[in-house]
Parts: sequence; C-alpha cells; structure tokens
Amino acid sequence: MARILPVPSDPPPSFFVPIADLVHRGGLLAVGTESSYALAASVSSPTALDRVIHVKERPPGKPLLVLIGERSQLDALAGSVPSWFHAMVNEFWPGPLTVIVPAQPGLSPVLTAGTGTIGIREPAPAFLRALLRHTGPLTGTSANRSGQTPCLTAQEVDAALGHDVDLILDTGPAPGNPPSTLLSVVDEPAVLRAGPVSGEEIQRVLSKLGLLVPVKGLP
Repeated sequence: MARILPVPSDPPPSFFVPIADLVHRGGLLAVGTESSYALAASVSSPTALDRVIHVKERPPGKPLLVLIGERSQLDALAGSVPSWFHAMVNEFWPGPLTVIVPAQPGLSPVLTAGTGTIGIREPAPAFLRALLRHTGPLTGTSANRSGQTPCLTAQEVDAALGHDVDLILDTGPAPGNPPSTLLSVVDEPAVLRAGPVSGEEIQRVLSKLGLLVPVKGLP
C-alpha cells in the first residue's frame, strides 16, 4: 500500500522539499482538494502523466485538467487569452472554476487530448497552493478509477489505489463538493460543466466589464 503522510496545519518549507523531489522524479501523489482527493503528477513528466492515465483506467481522448499554485505558472500553459479572462480569474480564483484556454504549443497530448486547449485552475486550499508553488503545475483529476466514486479520505485512496500511488498526503477528509465549473474562454464564453460557480455569476462579471456577451451553456 502507499505511504500516507499526515500534513501538519502549518508545514515549514522543508516539508515540501522531499515531496517536490518525488514529483520531479515522476512520482504520483494523491492530495485533497475542495471536492475530493486528486491524483497529482507533474505536467512536464511524460512518465508521470502516463501513470495517471493507467491508474485512472481513463479512456483515450479525455484531457486532464491542471492545478497551479500562483498566476505566474499560467505562462507555461496558456496561450493567448481574451482580456476579460484576467477579470474572471481575479473574481473566482483561488476557487472551483476551471478555465479552458488555448494551450501553449508543446504541451503533452495527455493534457490536451489533441484539442489545442487546456483546463487550468488555481485551487482554494492553502496547503495545495503551497505544494504547487514548490512542485510546479500538477494534474488535478479525481483519485479514483474511471466510473468509480472519487475518494474523500486518504484511507479511501489507499484502499482503492494504494498499490499505484507513491505518496498520499493526508489533508483530512475532503468535503465532497461538486467538481469545479468548467468555463471555456476560447472564442465566446461557454459553461461546459455546471458547478459551484454559476453561469449567472460569470455573466455578472462580464456585465461589470461592459461585455454584453451571452454565456453559452446556461439553462
């Protein structure tokens, strides 16, 4: 089974050093998010990304969303974005909004599924953002086999995936909130998956900017 590492309430910088080293060597982590535990692997490690797909038993052609710990990490992932993108993330990040943007050339097709776009989110939990600042961007797909219920505790991850995960960071029970809202900012704004951030809230931000662009995907 995987090693479970309890996360202290205020970990010092030294706590992250061996974890980042594991990630940079192609390791696979599980860590809690605002919704469930996630499988976290370096987006720059082809071996680690392949491991995520294998562990998830994920069908081909489905992209993997990416978690970032600070806005500066966007530059290596996102291509050209509309001007209102920044107002949108200033309003809802860190939080449960995943934004689909044009991808930088050269990113792994495991992340983009050949779409030319990539989903990016800055998560709310402070520990997770601190981890991401040490490791760089990581995958944020839920910790479960495809079609199974996402794991909400470190112990559930260990029981379901422990033989395939190198380290489980025990951040306590995940709240089980709905997955993040998916908002495409490619061309016109479009809600691709409803979630905690409502389409009406997104429309409100656009209206404040004087952009009377209808948000696709609203009921």
